[in-house]
Amino acid sequence: MPETTGPAATASAPSRVTVCRDCCCGTVKVPGDHAAQTARLRSAVPVRVSACLDVCEQANVVVVQPSAEARRAGARPVWLGLVNDPDATEDVIAWVNAGGPGTAPMPEILDLYAFDPGAAGRGPGRG
Repeated sequence: MPETTGPAATASAPSRVTVCRDCCCGTVKVPGDHAAQTARLRSAVPVRVSACLDVCEQANVVVVQPSAEARRAGARPVWLGLVNDPDATEDVIAWVNAGGPGTAPMPEILDLYAFDPGAAGRGPGRG
């Protein structure tokens, strides 16, 4: 079961982040300081760490979940791939703190990272 930690890791959280950390995401296969990225996210927003999300070609994957209220209003999770830069991590944090999907507009820079996980070639044995 994924672990949720970080500020406001409660029902009142504006949204939360799921970070893939398994076969590709968060490993030496993808350059970067993955521990620092996860720690930075956890210091600022509610975080769930997940096993493989089956979109390894997009590593590192971060999924921004809408709040329960925004989800009831129709907001859906936003999948972000290739989040390997500290600036991108900060952009994710800023969006979540502003309210996330369905509450705050996604920063334009995050359009560069957004992808449809159904169109990314998901399937068993990826990675």
